[in-house]
Amino acid sequence: MKNLLNSLEEHLALSPVGVAVELPDGARLGRADADVRLRLADRMAVVALAMGEIGNVGAAIVEGRVALEGSMRQLMTAAAALLRLDPARDVQMGWWQRVLARARSMAAHTLAGDAQNIEFHYDLSDDFYALWLDPRRVYSCAYYQGADMTLAQAQEAKLDHICKKLMLRPGERFLDVGAGWGGLLLWAAEHYGVDATGITLSHNQHAHVQRLIDERGLSGRVRMQLLDYRELQTPQPFDKIASVGMFEHVGRTQMGRYFGTVHRLLRPGGLLLNHGITAGGLDNDGLGAGMGDFIERYIFPGGELLHVSVALHEMAASGLEMVDTENLRPHYARTLWAWSDALEARQDEALAILVAQHGQERGERALRAYRLYLAGCALAFERGWIALHQILATRPSGRGDDGSLKGAQSDYPFDRSYMYEGACAAAD
Repeated sequence: MKNLLNSLEEHLALSPVGVAVELPDGARLGRADADVRLRLADRMAVVALAMGEIGNVGAAIVEGRVALEGSMRQLMTAAAALLRLDPARDVQMGWWQRVLARARSMAAHTLAGDAQNIEFHYDLSDDFYALWLDPRRVYSCAYYQGADMTLAQAQEAKLDHICKKLMLRPGERFLDVGAGWGGLLLWAAEHYGVDATGITLSHNQHAHVQRLIDERGLSGRVRMQLLDYRELQTPQPFDKIASVGMFEHVGRTQMGRYFGTVHRLLRPGGLLLNHGITAGGLDNDGLGAGMGDFIERYIFPGGELLHVSVALHEMAASGLEMVDTENLRPHYARTLWAWSDALEARQDEALAILVAQHGQERGERALRAYRLYLAGCALAFERGWIALHQILATRPSGRGDDGSLKGAQSDYPFDRSYMYEGACAAAD
């Protein structure tokens, strides 16, 4: 333990943010004028901090075994200095670990299991999410098309960016897989005139979007279904499909089925926009240093990340052709900091909402978990431990208008200029 404490003190001295640590026996390490203060209640927390297992330290904070003073931005700066290994590359799996990981993934991603995982996260509290998301409650990476954009403007720019990439046209059949609180679904219907269908496993989100559809008089051409993507059947395929912030929940073992289902639902020649978080490392499905375990336990049970190369492989194996890929990693770092700052500014309101719905103990734990999750993910995107890729793909038709074999025909012009023509609707 003495060697660990000496090592910890050395790392504290290297932190660009002053950190003070109070040990269980009352001894103190670090700077007296620190911006970040941690009071550790047990030996396990001391070991986790000394070993740079910042995810496990986060768990101790959530469980009340470590008391924290200081801002989330300062804490994340200090956390990065305490790491011993790159969280994106310290998870090396041998063949046996791969077998176990595959077995866990298969067990987790059943119809019932995925429904429970989605309910755990997305049905926590609509009012809680509304405190720190934009007014449309778009719970995915924004697109800061202009440097001075607000979060709300950047989210509208993202919605429009997706619609433009998909070349949405009035009357087209559009599917939003994992439609959330309906931001993209309604934007596409109201700004591009599509016939729109959304699916979700969240009861809260389903009810919220259904209310918006009714209030806006869109029930004739917009619908929201409480449904797993594997169960969606349609007599007529969709012209365009978007999946935003959803394939992170699919699981590695279900990825072939996921893209195969999209292929089945998409008409020949149609387009898919898959927008999702991807792993920074080639050989891991989450973050090391205890960060992946933290997210699995407190935020997204069942979540698995794939490197973009794996996602592209699975997509190609399902008969979809990638035509454009864009990495929005820096945009997600800025988005998450905007969410984090908004939650920090409204902690009292957030706690009151969570306590009213879940009781004092669970409410306090949930707030501590989300504070760490939002700021920790912002740090992870900043450092490149994880990324965000928009992958545009097509289902090649293989035939021309006259029915003759034409090879990989699609609606895509193989020219990016159409994505950026004219002013974004969000900037009008």
